[in-house]
Amino acid sequence: KPLLFNSDISPTFNTLKDLVQEADPGADYRIDRALNEACESVIQTACKHIRNGDPMILSCLMEHLYTEKMVEDCEHRLLELQYFIARDWKLDPILYKKCQGDAARLCHTHGWNETSELMPAGAVFSCLYRHAYRSVEQGRRSKTLGLYKLSRDCKVEVQRILHQRAIDVKLDPELQRRCMADLGKWCSEKSETGQELECLQDHLEDLVSDCRDVVGNLTELESEDIQIEALLMRACEPVIQSYCHEVADNQIDSGDLMECLIQNKHQKEMNEKCAVGVTHFQLVQIKDFRFSYKFKTACKEDVLKLCPNIKKKVDVVICLSTTVRNDTLQDAKEQRVSVKCRKQLRVEEVEMSEDIRLEPELYDSCKQDINRLCQNVAFGNAQVVECLKENKRQLSSRCHQKIFKLQEVEMVDPELDYQLMRVCKHMIRRFCTESEGKNVLQCLKQNKNSELMDPKCKQMITKRQITQNTDYRLNPVLKKACKADIPKFCQSVLNKGATDTELEGQVISCLKLKYADQRLSPDCEDQIRVILQESALDYRLDPQLQIHCTQEISSLCPEEAAAQEQTGQVEECLKINLLKIKQEACKKEVLNMLKESKADIFVDPVLHTACALDIKHHCAAIPPGRGRQMSCLMEALQDKRVRLQPECKKRLQDRIDMWSYAAKVAPAEGFSDLAMQVMTSPSKNYILTVIGVGVALLFLVGMFCGRFTKRVTQELKDRLGPPLLVQRKKTYTWRW
Repeated sequence: KPLLFNSDISPTFNTLKDLVQEADPGADYRIDRALNEACESVIQTACKHIRNGDPMILSCLMEHLYTEKMVEDCEHRLLELQYFIARDWKLDPILYKKCQGDAARLCHTHGWNETSELMPAGAVFSCLYRHAYRSVEQGRRSKTLGLYKLSRDCKVEVQRILHQRAIDVKLDPELQRRCMADLGKWCSEKSETGQELECLQDHLEDLVSDCRDVVGNLTELESEDIQIEALLMRACEPVIQSYCHEVADNQIDSGDLMECLIQNKHQKEMNEKCAVGVTHFQLVQIKDFRFSYKFKTACKEDVLKLCPNIKKKVDVVICLSTTVRNDTLQDAKEQRVSVKCRKQLRVEEVEMSEDIRLEPELYDSCKQDINRLCQNVAFGNAQVVECLKENKRQLSSRCHQKIFKLQEVEMVDPELDYQLMRVCKHMIRRFCTESEGKNVLQCLKQNKNSELMDPKCKQMITKRQITQNTDYRLNPVLKKACKADIPKFCQSVLNKGATDTELEGQVISCLKLKYADQRLSPDCEDQIRVILQESALDYRLDPQLQIHCTQEISSLCPEEAAAQEQTGQVEECLKINLLKIKQEACKKEVLNMLKESKADIFVDPVLHTACALDIKHHCAAIPPGRGRQMSCLMEALQDKRVRLQPECKKRLQDRIDMWSYAAKVAPAEGFSDLAMQVMTSPSKNYILTVIGVGVALLFLVGMFCGRFTKRVTQELKDRLGPPLLVQRKKTYTWRW
């Protein structure tokens, strides 16, 4: 037997081949007594619906190969017989009967009789299978489409044989012949069923040319009709029945079944074997874009035109997506990538975002970090990427840069954020059905505090907000709104920053201060106001506060920080304990918060909540922002005729004390800051009265002095007479 399975040209093989051809056990399995005895129990249980002696018994046995119903002895005998049948298509009577006419018409077997050896072994079946999977495009290019198509019955039989051969590499003569050396070199330890082909696919780049071609062709064929992978189909039966039965029932697969399995890879019906098989197929696909049938069909022309000489699927996806993005940013009149390709490209991008291993460059850059920080995190569902994001401060420089770039892309196009889309799938359907894909995160943020918002989705939105606030480049809306303000006011911060690394919220902090000074453009001011309001409710959204006040938050505000729902408690705690804060950097951040709250009461959620009714009653006509409503409340506080709510009055008095302390510790840095301090001062009326009296006195003094100097000047003119023009060396001067 070892000699038999290692050489198709040995004398022993030829003798046995002649014997098998003469006996023709394919027509009636009972001729092979050893097979009949070994498989009797299997036939009685798995194939009892087929009459004895029917050629379909062998097909039935092959369909149950490596299943629970198969016994080991039958398995060995069946593979021995199939080894020969695979090398002579006439030994399969059903295939021969259904495809004889097609073989004569398409494979030029005219006059070929039972004993002729002019046609090489396996050549006829190879010819039939090429025509069975002839692409629609190839058929259209042919002037006579029908001439090159297999009959329906023959195609069904060819598919049956391919499904059977895929079970074991020894049943594929072409594969075994060309890959014998590579099987020994790379796959000698792969002894389990189906592992040899998977091994060859894993080492595709290392295979010799002939073997690489045949493995590539087989993989390309699998991408079109994954049902060829019989073992995978058996493992995936539950999820196919639950989610993919419609596409599985189609006579022509065209890659739909595998796409369905990928999309449902994390359903509860998905078992480990199926998930591993599907993931392996995805990993093989990234080696060559042709291994993804739907992608190849949709984008082949675009690849040839825009990405020539690029073979790896991941590189092709990057090339095409970059082209689409550039055309979009430049407002191109016509997109260079076709509509059908763009649609499939989106499917591929989403699938790649699900598992970091499907993005080799990112995976290679972060492999050590994964082993160090995320070793217990399972691949899939973008869990490893999420782990790296959460530990980004501990990442190596190379991995950190890749994760930053990934986050930039995801923030521009949230549909590529697999975790966000998965966790918030139902909330997106509830709140954001009318939003474009690029606006999904913005929509979720706007509905974050809705009573109908799912807690897990809310937590995920908060994570993304924290990420956005670490760097303005991760907030596309802010970046666009403040594109003029950032270089104008925060260039010094930009100069310190490094490419592809976060600025830790420094630019946003810079813009916040300019917001308090009322120096931002209207669009930028609107965006900063939103960020201020959000971060005022949750200290985690303020990176600078977190960095500089970590110790103070832990020591002074532990209970507030531990609260599951953040409503501004930590910020309020820090303000109240301002005198206890020792670190200057933290104190500065708290003082900045106080300064920002002067500019807009919405930035101070505790005060705003306490004074909501008073604002409605006394300041309803005053628009928010620029400290207007805060000034209104201060005037109401000073006016004895106005009765404020006790809580509002108390909070306002607390703020006045805080601002007084802040004014001593951090004096006004400019006129606008000084004006704000005056307007929010409890002695505002007195200060304004003094300033008014001073200005009036200055005006009166100016008028008096002006009249006096005018009279003196006139008297001098009358006394000296008209001016004399004196010429000295071509220079003219006036002299009285």
